[in-house]
Amino acid sequence: MASSALISILITFLVIVLVLYLVQRLPIDAKMRQIAQIIVIIIGIISLLKYLAVF
Repeated sequence: MASSALISILITFLVIVLVLYLVQRLPIDAKMRQIAQIIVIIIGIISLLKYLAVF
């Protein structure tokens, strides 16, 4: 049970990092890129909290 939660957390973290990298590569305005990064980070934190049984 604990190992599956750990694997899920690791995969979620890797997906967040990958999406943040892809957002950096987008040819958009710097302000829009920053907003997109903040949204990705917030969604990532919420999903990680879900795996830690906070929600």
